[in-house]
Amino acid sequence: MLKRLLTATIILLAGASTSYANTDSSVVLQSGESQTKLLELYSSQGCSSCPPAEKWLNTFEENNELWTSVVPVAFHVDYWDYIGWKDPFASADYSNRQRRFRRQGLTRSVYTPGFVVNGNEWRGWFRRQSSLPVGQPNAGVLKAEITNDRITAEFPSDDPRLLLHVAVLGNGLTTHVQRGENRRRTLEEDFVVLHHQVIPVSQKNPGTWDFNWKKPLKSKSQKAEKFAAAIWVTGRDTLIPLQATGGWLPKDYVL
Repeated sequence: MLKRLLTATIILLAGASTSYANTDSSVVLQSGESQTKLLELYSSQGCSSCPPAEKWLNTFEENNELWTSVVPVAFHVDYWDYIGWKDPFASADYSNRQRRFRRQGLTRSVYTPGFVVNGNEWRGWFRRQSSLPVGQPNAGVLKAEITNDRITAEFPSDDPRLLLHVAVLGNGLTTHVQRGENRRRTLEEDFVVLHHQVIPVSQKNPGTWDFNWKKPLKSKSQKAEKFAAAIWVTGRDTLIPLQATGGWLPKDYVL
């Protein structure tokens, strides 16, 4: 087993809202008091309009705001699979998640590419806007520690209906599409959701979580160049995040 605490790197940028610590045995993710922007893209490899949106999302890997004030995630939906190409990262759960946004009145319709920022539809990308909506100034600090197969988290709330969302993301994924609208294209995708887990808050210790986390199947994750975790908190009956945080994972945490 790797020795504990051999190295530690802490990133805390001026004006940033998330700190990130990585040791050889654990990863600590922590937001600031201001709300970190959860940027969701709903996409599909079967949609010819999606590659430009994914290319834009990919640019966040080199953005100074990554993890500090923006947590990007790409949910691949399965409702375009019927036109000839089965998206290997698509899930009916992700399609249903997008439909829930519509049912909750947070988006006007279900489409790809579709962007959601902090739980609300954002069409700024279509207008070539680069700035994202500003989050709440006093959202509360979300802290999570990932140690091997276990996650502990805390958020300053005594709401017994809180849910913690944990998404494993894959970066550097390359797919050679053979059929469908993107046939003969090579797609390069980052921040792809490989697994999404939702955990209820502890009823004994409000505002805390302590659980074993699930990892994506090797068949989905082994082609990624690197991995990250996106973690956010919502209420039980809403998709609007209260706070979010994220950061890179050592590959051993996933495979």
